[in-house]
Amino acid sequence: MTATASKPSASDAEKPVATGRSLLATAWMRIRKSPVAMVSLAIVVGMVLFAILAPLLVAIEGQDPYTTNTSPEVLDNFYVPGLPLPYYMYPSAEHWLGVEPGLGRDLFARLAYGARVSLIIALLSTLVSVVLGTILGAAAGYFGGKVDMVISRIMDLFLAFPHLLLVLSIAPILQSRLSGTALARGSFVPIASLVIVLGFFGWAYLARVVRGQVLSIREQEYMDAAKSFGTKNWSMIIKQVIPNVMGVVLVYATMMIPTNITAEAALSFLGVGVKDPTPSWGQMLNAAQAGNWYLQDPWFLAVPSIALILTVLAFNLLGDAMRDALDPKSSR
Repeated sequence: MTATASKPSASDAEKPVATGRSLLATAWMRIRKSPVAMVSLAIVVGMVLFAILAPLLVAIEGQDPYTTNTSPEVLDNFYVPGLPLPYYMYPSAEHWLGVEPGLGRDLFARLAYGARVSLIIALLSTLVSVVLGTILGAAAGYFGGKVDMVISRIMDLFLAFPHLLLVLSIAPILQSRLSGTALARGSFVPIASLVIVLGFFGWAYLARVVRGQVLSIREQEYMDAAKSFGTKNWSMIIKQVIPNVMGVVLVYATMMIPTNITAEAALSFLGVGVKDPTPSWGQMLNAAQAGNWYLQDPWFLAVPSIALILTVLAFNLLGDAMRDALDPKSSR
């Protein structure tokens, strides 16, 4: 008796072939199932578009962030000098978010342009920290020995100092050094100084996390296989090590952006960051308390505060969702 080979039926041929998902595809699928993550993502995207389209939106409104209007038709000159009149204090067709006390500048325009400044500082400083932390952490974990010892001691040194006090001390010095360079044009000096200071002093924690991941990665079999083919060390780090820690780096970057937004706001609020007339959310908060305007016009304080809280909260919740989604052991 001879066995006959079974032929695949038509129904078997029509069945779809199962394909595997990448880590990023699986993470996106998990994020899409989380309403909190999707709302946070929508707010983040909305704030980024708000900053990018600031010139267009302000042009549609018909205002700009620098023009002052101290006329009696806009600001009170008798009871509370400088306080906006009721029509101009709150949103209206002419001024979508009202005008600020003292100088009568449009709040919506300053909020939109302030979003650009705050997000640029946060994103660029995060990029500097991520690049330094990823490269130095990967080098420390991969090479080990003296390289690991030197980089680890530098990490400990950076983590030992109070971050905010260090930035408060160095930012004014750096601004004075940059004032004689090409960056002195316009308002680039405070922006560049905050990017450098926040970025340079924010890499140590990420480097420590990356180092711990690389210590495990370098013992994997595919690393030994790559070495057997004569792959150079830095090529191993760039092509094998760093791609395998990008999930951790991405989560850290998402969590670090709101930290830098808050740091920029705090520094500008304390007077060592972005200064008037350049708009930023921190500078707007500083202006609200400088003349105690928030007592007579709480809306002036509420506008940048709400924008800052929404943005920071959205980035934090999105970072939490990405951390859970990129965790292969997570069941969610």
